[in-house]
Amino acid sequence: MTKPQLARRLGLFDAVVIGLGSMIGAGVFAAFGPASRAAGSWLLVGLAIAAFVAYCNATASAQLAAAYPTSGGTYVYGRERLGPWWGFTAGWGFVVGKTASCAAMALTFASYAVPASVPGSGWIQRLVAVAAVLALAGLNYRGVTRTAQLTRVLVTITLAALAVLVVGLWASGHAGPGTLAADQPAGSGGVYGVLQAAGLLFFAFAGYARIATMGEEVRDPRTTIPRAIPLALGIAVVVYAIVGVTALAAADPGVLAGSSAPLADAAHAVGLDGLGPVVRIGGAVASLGALLALIAGIGRTSLAMARERDLPAWLGAVHPVHRVPHHAELALAVVVSLLVLTTDLRGVIGFSSFGVLVYYAVANASAFTQPAADRRWPRTLNVLGAIGCLVLVATLPWQAVVAGVVMFAVGLAGRAVILRRRRRTTAA
Repeated sequence: MTKPQLARRLGLFDAVVIGLGSMIGAGVFAAFGPASRAAGSWLLVGLAIAAFVAYCNATASAQLAAAYPTSGGTYVYGRERLGPWWGFTAGWGFVVGKTASCAAMALTFASYAVPASVPGSGWIQRLVAVAAVLALAGLNYRGVTRTAQLTRVLVTITLAALAVLVVGLWASGHAGPGTLAADQPAGSGGVYGVLQAAGLLFFAFAGYARIATMGEEVRDPRTTIPRAIPLALGIAVVVYAIVGVTALAAADPGVLAGSSAPLADAAHAVGLDGLGPVVRIGGAVASLGALLALIAGIGRTSLAMARERDLPAWLGAVHPVHRVPHHAELALAVVVSLLVLTTDLRGVIGFSSFGVLVYYAVANASAFTQPAADRRWPRTLNVLGAIGCLVLVATLPWQAVVAGVVMFAVGLAGRAVILRRRRRTTAA
C-alpha cells in the first residue's frame, strides 16, 4: 500500500527562512553565556570552530537531501546508506534531544514574556509555556505554509531586535575592541575550553537540519535544498559573529560567563539598561521561532520513524487535507506540555548538543558513502565533519555526556528488545 505523502509547498525562500528561524533562535540570546564560561576571551575562536564543523555537516546534509528528498533527515540517510541501526541512532538522538529542546524553548519564551518579579511567576511561566506549545502545534497542524508564514514574521522581528541591540551597543561609545584582545580566560580555558565552547555554540547552528527533515515538502528538492542549507547557515554565521564580537566589545568575558542573559548584561555593562525591553522582546520572539521550527522538524522525523516501525505506527498518519504529520505533532505537543509542567530544561543546551552532534556524525558517514554521481562536495569535508562532531561531543560538560550516553543506551536497548519480540512473534 502506498504511504500517504506530505505536500510539496515550500520554495527556496521559505526553506531558507525556516532554517534561519531554527538557527537564529533563543541560542543567540543564551548560548554565549556558557560558551564564554568555557572559553573566556577565546569565545570567537570557539564560534569559528563551531561554524566550520556546521559547514561540513551542512554540505553533507544538503548532498544527502538532494538524493533522498523525503521526510526524516539523517534518520532516512543513515538507513539508506549505512543500515537501520545507524538510522535509528540518528533519529532517536534527534527526537529525544530536540523534544527536550522544545521544552527548553517554551520555558525560555515564558521567562522573557513573564518577568520573575510578577507574583507567582513560576507557575504563570509554565502555563504560558504550555499555551505557546499548544498554539504553535495548532498552527503546524494547519499546514506547512502557515508554519513558513509565521516563521517569516518571527525571524524579521528577531533580526530587527538584534540590529537595534548591536547598533545601540556600538553607538554608546563604551563598546570597543579592548576586551576582544584581552586575554582573560574564564572557566575551563585553554584548548579544551575553546572546544567545549564550540560544542555548546554548535547547538545554535544545528537548525539547518530542519530544511532536510522537511525535504518531502520542498518544491524541486534536488535543487532547492542544496542551495537553501548553505545559504541559511551562511546568514546565521554572519549574525552570530556580529553579535559575538559586539557582546565581547561591550562586556568583559567574565561578565558574559556568569550570565544567563548575556546580551542583556552586555547592554547593562555599557549603561544601556534601556535596551532591556529590546532584548526581552527579541528573546521571546526568537524562542517562539525556534520552538515552531523544532515542532515541525520533530514531527517529520517521527513520521519517518513510524513509517519504518521504529516508533508506533499511529505516528505515521498524514492529515488528508492539511498534509501534515498530525498525529506526531499532537503527541509531541502533549509530551512537551507535560515536560514544561514538571521539569525545568532551560539548561539542556549540552544534552541537546550531544544528540545533535551524534546525528551529524551519522550524516557525515552517510554522505561519505555516496557514489560520485550524487556527490556535490569532496569527501574530505565528510571526514572533517565527522571528526569535528566526535571531538566536540567528547569536550561537552561531563553531565551532558553522561545524559547523552544514557539516552542512546535506553533507545538502542529498547529497539533490540522490540525486534527480538517481533521475530519471536513471526516465528510462532
